[in-house]
Amino acid sequence: MATRTKDEALGLLAAALDETGVGWEPAAADPYTLVATLPGTRKLSTTCALRVGDHTLSVNAFVIRRPDENHEAVFRWLLERNTRLYGLGYALDQLGDVYLTGRLPLEALSAQTVDRLLGTVLENADEPFNTLLELGFSSAIRREWEWRTKRGESTRNLAAFKHLAQQPQPQPQPQQPQQPQPES
Repeated sequence: MATRTKDEALGLLAAALDETGVGWEPAAADPYTLVATLPGTRKLSTTCALRVGDHTLSVNAFVIRRPDENHEAVFRWLLERNTRLYGLGYALDQLGDVYLTGRLPLEALSAQTVDRLLGTVLENADEPFNTLLELGFSSAIRREWEWRTKRGESTRNLAAFKHLAQQPQPQPQPQQPQQPQPES
């Protein structure tokens, strides 16, 4: 395959995004980055930055912010899921927020490849969204549910987590004072 220039790749990427029907716009700060907005069902939308570099197309999509709790289970779930992803993987930024990231050689850039990458982003940011929230934010979800119900506020956007609100919250067990050991 012939090597593509950045400008050729950018034109191909824009045409591929138009072909998929996904809404996109150029990034304000970088003329070689296009930002696509993927509509979701569990997550309202997923923003995906596609940056054309000298040799590769980089893909970055925000999934969730840093989990509040249960980090090991969240990270294990992400790592196990990484083995099944096409062209992307879950990654953390310096704050611990979760992203889907990947790179693709510019020579492999095509409308079909862009469509498949965006499908992978959407499937792996939207489909597991509630699972990731349950794993990493269950205490916050319970508190929010309780706060809203006490005040008569709507819990409609928390309906997927109703089962968490109905589960009793684990209560910390008081520690028993240790008995002094007899001296020998």
